[in-house]
Amino acid sequence: MSIKTDKQIKALLKVGKPVKKACGNGLYFRVSKEVTGFWLYKYSFNKVRKDMTIGRYPEMSFADANKRILELRNLVASHKDPQIEKKRESQNTFRTVDDLAQDWLVTKAKKVKNPQIPIRVYTKDIAPLIGKMALTDVSPLDVRRVIENINESERPCIANDALGYMKQLFRHGIKLDFIINNPALVFGPEDAGGSEVSRTRYLSQKEIKEVFKQINIHIETICYENKLAFFLLLSLGVRKGELIESTWSEFDFDKRIWSIPAERTKTNTAFEIPLSDNVYSVFMELKVFARGSDNVFPNRRVSKRSSHISGDTLNRALDRLFDLSVGKFERFTVHDLRRSFRSLLAELKVPSHIGERCLNHRIRGVEGVYDRYDYFDERKEALEKISKELALLVE
Repeated sequence: MSIKTDKQIKALLKVGKPVKKACGNGLYFRVSKEVTGFWLYKYSFNKVRKDMTIGRYPEMSFADANKRILELRNLVASHKDPQIEKKRESQNTFRTVDDLAQDWLVTKAKKVKNPQIPIRVYTKDIAPLIGKMALTDVSPLDVRRVIENINESERPCIANDALGYMKQLFRHGIKLDFIINNPALVFGPEDAGGSEVSRTRYLSQKEIKEVFKQINIHIETICYENKLAFFLLLSLGVRKGELIESTWSEFDFDKRIWSIPAERTKTNTAFEIPLSDNVYSVFMELKVFARGSDNVFPNRRVSKRSSHISGDTLNRALDRLFDLSVGKFERFTVHDLRRSFRSLLAELKVPSHIGERCLNHRIRGVEGVYDRYDYFDERKEALEKISKELALLVE
């Protein structure tokens, strides 16, 4: 006899014996040895008999169990296995762009040489605008908003990178069956940063002298710590992020060595930089300005997102310098100082392979495979040369 009412359900539980009774339409009520009531659904899929637990009594009432059975029967009628759909629902934890990005970045990190780059671009430029949005709500207009926001800060290369990462991110979502369309796919480089052309701008010694002359004239506007940062970028050839994110724990001033950890280098390998006398003196000045902070360049604002200065701080300082020194020299970027460092090394007759190692570039080809020597002493001599030359130019 099939079960039709709640009264019959309660009667079965009161008896206190394990039993299973049909309730119609594939719904069954089972009483376990522990005298606990469960709802079961029995069905056939691809000519195979199956059953699945759909709820516990009394948390799921008789009426709710019947409603659930209708939903499951509709799935079977649509050629979908309820058990498989249930597993898929339990795995579908990616609701927002941030949820998907977390999985995508882990997957991507295993395949790219410098996983910190897509992580940085996503965290800084993509997530603030669309990270909290539901995956199914993101449209091409939202993607364009991200691109335009980056272009407004005059970073065309980052705009291209961000577009490429968004295409990969949403393609990842399609693979996992969370979305069916890629909202970034309709955009190309012409919509982002355009075709990238390698920059060739570098500062001659004459320009370097004029730049620092103008910095000294406008030092109250440019900020003395920024001047020291520009000097260090020219003296060491490090990347802007490697310098402004540095902490005092990375320095051994007794041995005059700065050890940049692998996770903060573009090559993803730790790098030791010998410090010349002039560079050492600059860091000692910065230590006074740091006022006990763990950071070499601590954030100067009370409201801050990180403990060190923003990546745009030096960019803005240069913009102010250009506005105050119109016609004195051609515009340049912070990264052009790294190219200027390499060019000045060449002028000082530093061998090419030493110059490349000063930039923490890997030597390419067969020579790079077999030559594992770090050229520390040779780099120390080269950096001493360039810092003395720059000291004369910078005063």
